[in-house]
Amino acid sequence: METSPLTSNALTSTRLGSGQMFDRIADRYDFVNRVLSLGLDLRWRRLATRALALAPDVEGEVLDLATGTGDLALTIATLHPKVSVLGTDPSSNMLAVGQKKVADRHLSERVRLITGDAQAVDAADDRFLGATIAFGIRNVPDRAKALAEMTRVVRSGGRVAVLELGEPNVGILGPFARFHVRHVVPRIGALLSGQTEYRYLQTSIAAFPSADAFADMMRAAGLEDVTYTPLTLGACTLYVGVKP
Repeated sequence: METSPLTSNALTSTRLGSGQMFDRIADRYDFVNRVLSLGLDLRWRRLATRALALAPDVEGEVLDLATGTGDLALTIATLHPKVSVLGTDPSSNMLAVGQKKVADRHLSERVRLITGDAQAVDAADDRFLGATIAFGIRNVPDRAKALAEMTRVVRSGGRVAVLELGEPNVGILGPFARFHVRHVVPRIGALLSGQTEYRYLQTSIAAFPSADAFADMMRAAGLEDVTYTPLTLGACTLYVGVKP
């Protein structure tokens, strides 16, 4: 398994997966994601939105942690026109890109993106209809704390949906997909973005807990009826839990 180290001097002084790391790739993040995922990340976010199981006419607010450039927040607001979304992220540059997208889609009244830490959500208990985090939980130093925070701020009966990348392991095409994640993704990412941060992507995916282990973490955070669904040969997994 490849575990290529990051070699730039700038990166050695910055925690891998931190907001500062993503600040450096914010202007290319969306483009590179579309290329590396072959556009599938858009479908995955729609599935995460549907997994919240919100009624068509429901009114209220959803929390999107590690919102990045706001793609999932925008998807939620688009599919649920009476719902508002609060997105938080530690990267100010990623948020700046997201805020422009929000304004371009005329959703500023319903989508608010602010700086925030998934491990310490500045919100009252039972505030949100549901909570999401897409491709960000693996970068949180204390994942258990982030899951506990998501559980705390969601109303009883509300859902927590987590999208996270993984090493594909489903079907006969699994080995080819794993080769793509381990070798192609970091190289293409670095080439397109001009940064070596995308080498971190593969190593962080490989270090993420198994689906069973992460589902147990969600249960330990207080969620019930936890399920997980591998998507696209297991390249991505959708985890869903319900607050009792």
